[in-house]
Amino acid sequence: MKETDSYYIVDRIEWNNYLKERRMEPEWHLTESQLQQLVSFNDYLTLTDAKEIYEPLARLLLLYRSHYFRRIQDRNHLLGIEGDFPPFIIGISGSVAVGKSTTARLLRNVLSQLLPNINVDLITTDGFLYPTAYLEAHEMLDRKGFPESYDMKRLRDFLLEVKNNHKNIKVPMYSHEQYDIVPDEYEILEDPQVLIIEGINALQMTTDANFFVGDFADVTIYVDTETENIERWFKKRSKILIDESADDPDNYYYEMGNMTSEAQDAYISEVWENINLPNLEQFILPTRNRAEILIHKQADHYVDSLWIKKY
Repeated sequence: MKETDSYYIVDRIEWNNYLKERRMEPEWHLTESQLQQLVSFNDYLTLTDAKEIYEPLARLLLLYRSHYFRRIQDRNHLLGIEGDFPPFIIGISGSVAVGKSTTARLLRNVLSQLLPNINVDLITTDGFLYPTAYLEAHEMLDRKGFPESYDMKRLRDFLLEVKNNHKNIKVPMYSHEQYDIVPDEYEILEDPQVLIIEGINALQMTTDANFFVGDFADVTIYVDTETENIERWFKKRSKILIDESADDPDNYYYEMGNMTSEAQDAYISEVWENINLPNLEQFILPTRNRAEILIHKQADHYVDSLWIKKY
């Protein structure tokens, strides 16, 4: 096993052997059709990948959860505290187009089967972006996705509700087709017991440095790859989104569908160079070493190693 000062580097074969060498119950089952419903349209994942990477990862997360509850239980016993255990939160971060959503949905699927009597919920931090009208009014539309474009007070209040065992918690809805918050529509978390939070800012500090999403997360994951892979995946995804909007005038990308292919490519490249790349370099990549687990992908989305923090 290789290592750095901060991480143990477990290659694909070693990682897969972790599960093969141990009989674990309950078993996890997934069909090809179920897998395709979980994989983002610009991502690539096989059933073999799911079994070799994400099932062992989910079982490692259960180990983290077990230690979390033991610590809370010991503390409560020492201090005479009574009450429910706060939900266990898993934070997942990484760049745009890197496959965070696939990772989050797949882990939710595995954990839901391994914890059949536990509510495993998933949200994205997209719902806590400011509405487009607000961003326009504050001249921040071209900074969408940057730290200041999120309503971090609202996200902090949400996380406090979760950790204080509130029920029926409202989560604002975001539409990628409309490229905006959906007014007066919410997802309701009835009783979150394990909560996966996925988003590019899941490991970021707020601009005033008074709030860190990771303060609420009990284990954090960063989906990682080289920047040139992210650029290629983002551009490919953008082209697909434009193509799929051709028959939907309400879709944010509809007008771009009337552009020439060259104009589309120029627009996508401009977004990458002026928005996504600076955001990646200035605000996303610097959070990578805060994660307790790194999932490293090669150019074809193949996961070749997992990095596990030493401390």
